Amino acid sequence: MIDPRFCEQIAPSRRALMTGAGAMFAWGFAPRIASAAGARDPRFVVIILRGALDGLSAVGPVGDPDYVGLHGDIALSLTGPDAARPLDSFFALNPGMPIFHRLFGAKQAAVVHAVATPYRERSHFDGQDVLESGLGGVGRADSGWLNRALAALPAGQPIRSRGGLGVGIATPLVLRGSAPVVGWAPQALQPAGEDLGRRMIDLYRHTDPALADALMRGLDIDKLANREMGGEKGQRGGMDSVAGMAQAARGAARLLAAPDGPRVAALAFDGWDTHANEGGPRGRLAQLLSGLDGAFGEFEKGLGDKWRDTFIVAVTEFGRTARINGTTGTDHGTGTVAFMAGGAVAGGRVIADWPGLKPEQLYQNRDLKPTTDLRTVLKGAMADHLGLGARALGESVFPDSAALKPMAGLIV
Repeated sequence: MIDPRFCEQIAPSRRALMTGAGAMFAWGFAPRIASAAGARDPRFVVIILRGALDGLSAVGPVGDPDYVGLHGDIALSLTGPDAARPLDSFFALNPGMPIFHRLFGAKQAAVVHAVATPYRERSHFDGQDVLESGLGGVGRADSGWLNRALAALPAGQPIRSRGGLGVGIATPLVLRGSAPVVGWAPQALQPAGEDLGRRMIDLYRHTDPALADALMRGLDIDKLANREMGGEKGQRGGMDSVAGMAQAARGAARLLAAPDGPRVAALAFDGWDTHANEGGPRGRLAQLLSGLDGAFGEFEKGLGDKWRDTFIVAVTEFGRTARINGTTGTDHGTGTVAFMAGGAVAGGRVIADWPGLKPEQLYQNRDLKPTTDLRTVLKGAMADHLGLGARALGESVFPDSAALKPMAGLIV
């Protein structure tokens, strides 16, 4: 599979609307950390959608008179055999997401539209680095904002002491850093036995204690995964498939639900670079969205009673063009959507300062204009759900962003 990180191709006016378990080893270890959220035991999950999600086909502004003319054959519609699911009088959800629609109706899911990071170019590689590093622009980053959030929490509570979980072959940048993190990936092959792992730990105990500690934590998460997954075998399908997304979410949910498991997780789903034959209500994009939808469902089911204290956010590096291209797809753009789900979400809302889709309202006459900085959304969620203060959010988690105020009212 080609990694999309290396694919480089270049109405109303404004209104406010309201898994066989295999272990990967830890990335790094240092201070221990925790939540300031009282007696609560919150879970916080970030899903990275790599490749740039077409927000206009995921959550269509069906009430904007310019929408269909721009988005053509892949625009959503409230009528027909593939009718979109209404969210309010202006926005409708892609029909590939029935679970999210149910959660939205139960006020456990919400959407932020016309949102973007501060990045304004259209390189996957740089866009994903900005998204995951939390920096204000492109630059060298060896840690991510979610790891720094863990490191900024006061010591002594479960969310910090349990550390973070990176799901996949490699831990996403968003969760790399000094805070303790373990990695886990579903896989079809039989993992190495515990005896081999213990011998490796003994080998490195005297020569590389840090690596020995990392191996020990890797074995611990492997045992936990095997216990929670009950020996379930890996399925065919990578993290760009419906089956792969479901399996990754199912395993992560069970690990997060375990009393001795992690409390924070990051996953990365690939394949969202829809330059050709994107489809709107059906086709490649709808299939990907159904995979994301299934992942939300797996988290809801697998977390059990912990779901009520869970916040999940799905984000992407940038959006796609408002106009379809000559291959019935969309090219790299700017504004897009962020999905939020979980029992802790103050849901049932599409949050947007809608910019409009007339030519003069588009960003550079081609893209949905972003009117919300994604960092304000993430800050608001972490402030109210994890108890992080304004100073930590503005200086450590998202450096040099003190002027960006956290979005209020995202958490129940």
